[in-house]
Amino acid sequence: MRGSISGNRSNPKADAITYPNRYLMIATSGGLNQQRTGITDAVVAARILNATLVVPKLDQKSFWKDASDFNEVFDVNWFISSLSKDVKIIKELPKKGGKGTSNPYRMRVPRKCTPKCYQNRVLPALLKKHVIQLTKFDYRLSNKLENDLQKLRCRVNYHALRFTNQIQKMGEKLIHRMKTKSKHFIALHLRFEPDMLAFSGCYYGGGDKERIELGAIRKRWKTLHTSNPDRERRQGRCPLTPEEVGLMLRALGFGKDVHIYVASGEVYGGEETLAPLKELFPNFHSKETIASREELAPFLSFSSRMAALDYIVCDGSDVFVTNNNGNMAKMLAGRRYGISAIEVNNWWFTGLVHSFKRGSFPKICLNVD
Repeated sequence: MRGSISGNRSNPKADAITYPNRYLMIATSGGLNQQRTGITDAVVAARILNATLVVPKLDQKSFWKDASDFNEVFDVNWFISSLSKDVKIIKELPKKGGKGTSNPYRMRVPRKCTPKCYQNRVLPALLKKHVIQLTKFDYRLSNKLENDLQKLRCRVNYHALRFTNQIQKMGEKLIHRMKTKSKHFIALHLRFEPDMLAFSGCYYGGGDKERIELGAIRKRWKTLHTSNPDRERRQGRCPLTPEEVGLMLRALGFGKDVHIYVASGEVYGGEETLAPLKELFPNFHSKETIASREELAPFLSFSSRMAALDYIVCDGSDVFVTNNNGNMAKMLAGRRYGISAIEVNNWWFTGLVHSFKRGSFPKICLNVD
């Protein structure tokens, strides 16, 4: 999503290209940042189809079980107004007038669907049914788009999707507290939750206990192939462990006195897994350690709102690093492009770690103590 966020809006405005009785609805899927990708693509899809977009419904049924509505996470009025020149967006379907607005026709498009794909697959149904709801809307739009559509993607993701004032203010408060501890700090997005590891098909040395626990979780995804942990690790597809991230940062020259904000969910193995990282970087912080439970109370029961706080702090850090190239990492890398984000080549670094464990770590990394 690189390129100008504002772009050159020389294309026809939303009012001129939005046809009557064409309404597009989407059902997002996954966690906050996966849903954010779906929302971004939905705006572009509406533009392709010359349709009015209904404010997307957030995923309330999947693993995260977050009951938040769009307007409880994002500033819905800003979302609508900031994109008014690009796409017509409404909060809900009209209750009177129009055709077929009470019973949307549900369908799913293939992943990475191109504009031509939308015109061939979705548009005929939209012309006939007038209201279409695209289900499980994640990664349903091709990355290969003409420049104007790519710029629209950027405007949605980095300008129109603004968090609510309550979330934004709390996130800024967390950044301020990190800055009072140290002039500069690193934010680490640590994806090492049980479901993440199970999905990856990787093995981390926990014996039969790990194989049984993660294997049971992996069965949730019916379409996953039989895992080959050794191959996954050799090919750099495994999330780095907290210890490996710590070794990498020390090898890059970050000292023991550096303050780190860790954005993570439930870490598999708990404190035992985190101990090596905390030993390498004792100034270890999270939203739970720098804010009181009372301050976090409005967010604690909602995974998307908690993830939004982490997103804000990571965005406000001096250096951002991640152990896995997931949705949030890609979002922030795009936003921070040209500032300070560390993107790890897991395949390369995994080889270095294995060399280190054999006692033959390259000279570049000998400053780890």
